[in-house]
Amino acid sequence: MAPLGDGVAPAAAAAPGLVVSFGEMLIDFVPDVAGVSLAESGGFVKAPGGAPANVACAISKLGGSSAFIGKFGDDEFGHMLVDILKQNGVNAEGCLFDQHARTALAFVTLKSNGEREFMFYRNPSADMLLTEAELNLDLIRRARVFHYGSISLITEPCRSAHMAAMRAAKAGGLLCSYDPNVRLPLWPSAQAARDGIMSIWKEADFIKVSDEEVAFLTQGDANDEKNVLSLWFEGLKLLVVTDGEKGCRYFTKDFKGSLPGYAVKTVDTTGAGDAFVGSLLVNVAKDDSIFYNEEKLREVLQFSNACGAICTTQKGAIPALPTTAAALELISKGSN
Repeated sequence: MAPLGDGVAPAAAAAPGLVVSFGEMLIDFVPDVAGVSLAESGGFVKAPGGAPANVACAISKLGGSSAFIGKFGDDEFGHMLVDILKQNGVNAEGCLFDQHARTALAFVTLKSNGEREFMFYRNPSADMLLTEAELNLDLIRRARVFHYGSISLITEPCRSAHMAAMRAAKAGGLLCSYDPNVRLPLWPSAQAARDGIMSIWKEADFIKVSDEEVAFLTQGDANDEKNVLSLWFEGLKLLVVTDGEKGCRYFTKDFKGSLPGYAVKTVDTTGAGDAFVGSLLVNVAKDDSIFYNEEKLREVLQFSNACGAICTTQKGAIPALPTTAAALELISKGSN
């Protein structure tokens, strides 16, 4: 893929290129054998995880500029995770440690097809305890894009911190990027999850959802375009629906379409959506005219599809995040 131009909107002039991710980072414990339940698994591989952190690492690995804002337990896992961010080239100025709470853990069951089920240990974990007063607002104001999920909306005080960070981003003219990342076990109920996720829906400039999330949020068929378009609102610049190995669909005010995915040997789907989002945000931060130029957008989404596919070929999210060279090599081989 040819590099995109350096044109940025006037609001970006002060801080071209930085993407700040906000939310949770945790340890995923993944069974060392696919296709078994947590109870049946004889051993687990420890892997850093958490969608916003995965996105930050994906951006950095692709040559972009990224930072992470979140809270960790003042424990070995918490310090390990922040070190991993730094090792992956992510700005960790916005990272804090809590002496009274542990770093979150998740046990992830890998089914034989690489799909996942989660069991979380967060009661409460440090990421849930980030307060508005602890936010590094200066870091947000220096960015071009502010990226977040929905897990940070579940409980206070983190929800208020999330809302304050989003307000600061919008006041600073940043583009707001939302990947809801539905994790039902963490919400009190399915309806609470829907309500919480939709409560900030119309604040975003760009939203990425999976086909499963479309079905969950609309309670309808994700393949029916009417259901997808029920998620559209005036002011949204881009809505992308990822359809797993089938690729993705995209919707803007002026055009819509789809792009096929890439056939790879899937081992673990963890982080695939985050690799997709990270690769898209690298390009948005460089040149947000992709929202209005279908040819550029298709080029970028083709690259994002390749990044998502590569991420499924090994266990864990951050270790599996692709380089630009690997994505371009897959693209050169052709899609499904």
